[in-house]
Amino acid sequence: MMRRLYTYALLLLLLAACSPVQERKTTDVDTTKQAEVVVPQPEKRTYPNDFVSLSDHIPDVVLEIRYYTSNNFTGRPVPGYLAPLALLSRPAADSLAVVADELRAKGYRLKIYDAYRPRKAVDAFVRWAADVEDTLMRQQYYPRVDKSQMLGRYISRRSAHARGAAVDLTLVDAATGRDVDMGGTFDWFGEESRPSYCGDPERMVYRPREGGVTEQQFMNRMLLRSAMTAHGFRAITSEWWHFSLRNEPFPHTFFDFDIE
Repeated sequence: MMRRLYTYALLLLLLAACSPVQERKTTDVDTTKQAEVVVPQPEKRTYPNDFVSLSDHIPDVVLEIRYYTSNNFTGRPVPGYLAPLALLSRPAADSLAVVADELRAKGYRLKIYDAYRPRKAVDAFVRWAADVEDTLMRQQYYPRVDKSQMLGRYISRRSAHARGAAVDLTLVDAATGRDVDMGGTFDWFGEESRPSYCGDPERMVYRPREGGVTEQQFMNRMLLRSAMTAHGFRAITSEWWHFSLRNEPFPHTFFDFDIE
């Protein structure tokens, strides 16, 4: 009996010796470090004819695309504006980026009201001007203008906007986020919108008049004007906010793709 128990105990010892020893797993990964999380960046939207979005081109630009909303002289969203975006031909956007750099150094940001405008939108403005009964937004935009005089005087059948070469804009104080006081609103139909109102824009000389803009308001307009004209844009005589590229890439083409 003792012999049998001895043999059984010896067998158990041999089995234990042959069993694999489970080793503690180790790792070369430093668990004190957080794994790097790679967030995929959305691809930039591409547009026809190498047009670009100003939000991509000028990261701190402010957009207030009036024609996407009903807050404009027609009182309704304008055809072709399917998104509140500002597009321009690449050469115009490149020049505008240089303007933004100069004015940023002086404490300002650019605010865009309108840039590329589809031809269908231009046509909608012409139809609006021809409808003299439609005066929904008269008090806000043209209280002293006879609507029958709009076409040709304020509304054109063709526009540099449709060529991707024009932009309507103002300045924002970068410190406060407030619009710079230009003494008048975008798309105001009247002599008060003329760059020459209360001054000489070529020599940037203020000339006070009763009920006119202040000297500071005039000089704010001139600040925008001087930066734009110094970097490839030309001003027009009727609107302080409107500028078009001198060397247009598409001087004879009026585009009609939607803004989306």
